[in-house]
Amino acid sequence: MLVTAWIVHYAHLHQNFSADKDLSGAQKFHTRPVPRIGGTGIAIALVVQSIALYFKEAPQAAKFALLVLSAVPAFAAGFVEDITKRVSPRARLMATITAALVAVWLLDARVTRIDVAAVDNLMTILPLSIAITALAVAGVANAVNIIDGFNGLAAMVSAMMFMSMAYVAAQTGDTLIVSISLTMAGAIFGFFLWNFPAGLVFLGDGGAYLIGFILAETAVMLVMRNPGVSAWYPVLMLIYPIFETLFSIYRKKMLRGISPGIPDGVHLHMLIYKRLMRWAVGSKDERQRLKRNSMTAPYLWLLSLLAVLPASLFWSNGVVLCVCIGIFVIVYVWLYWSIVRFKTPRWMIIKKTEK
Repeated sequence: MLVTAWIVHYAHLHQNFSADKDLSGAQKFHTRPVPRIGGTGIAIALVVQSIALYFKEAPQAAKFALLVLSAVPAFAAGFVEDITKRVSPRARLMATITAALVAVWLLDARVTRIDVAAVDNLMTILPLSIAITALAVAGVANAVNIIDGFNGLAAMVSAMMFMSMAYVAAQTGDTLIVSISLTMAGAIFGFFLWNFPAGLVFLGDGGAYLIGFILAETAVMLVMRNPGVSAWYPVLMLIYPIFETLFSIYRKKMLRGISPGIPDGVHLHMLIYKRLMRWAVGSKDERQRLKRNSMTAPYLWLLSLLAVLPASLFWSNGVVLCVCIGIFVIVYVWLYWSIVRFKTPRWMIIKKTEK
């Protein structure tokens, strides 16, 4: 919170290189240049907590520090992009894969089971297990970056997920995962205070990739270290950003015939912004557009909660978790196509109220 306050207060000193000045892009919804290095505060919070655990001689201190060290390539690639705007998506993806491989090396953090017997037998093949882990971690990090489109959206969704993992880890007595999860949740809330609703600072690619990487690695370690936790628990918990990414790839590649890497303005959160708050459509007023921006995220918080809550309750029951994953996918697709076809339920549409 304090580091982010410093970034906001002294924005005039660093905005020439730190601010997002592109106000016209397909995925740009802010009305003035805003610092996009909010992930810096979260990164520093992780380092501070790592040092604190070391001096307290906590048993989880070493592994906590190694996880933070593993995250450096993912955060660095995103942070450099925030500053230079010249790091390609492929380079950021490779940096995140590298970070996942470092975590495998330092922590042996890898996918060892998915609770399907035939596939789990294949997971004993070390190169295959490592490859799946690297792709899964990089995919989740990229997915968090994709949903980072409006004030408070990625931050609150991620914080809810970390709180869920803290709860499940507490049930299993895994103090390392509890420590990582609560640290990340606290750091994200510190950022959130300045990001929502006023949008005074953005996570940026550095913050989004850092959060996504730690989310994925924590989920991998939670399942790996605790046989009682179903491998489908993190899938359901993360299903919103995961399915958003998969649906986006399908929509772009299969329906539009364009590269999945090309930005467009029809992600679910963008459709909600454009069509569910009709009172602000076409508005040029900065206050109206800011209000419209901040009112978009709560829709997606509730959507994500439809997955995070049952995942937290049924974290050991693979059958129920799989059923909930199916239900979420159906709800998502129904909601998306309803909005696209202008058939959104009326109770979801916010109209302008009279003063």
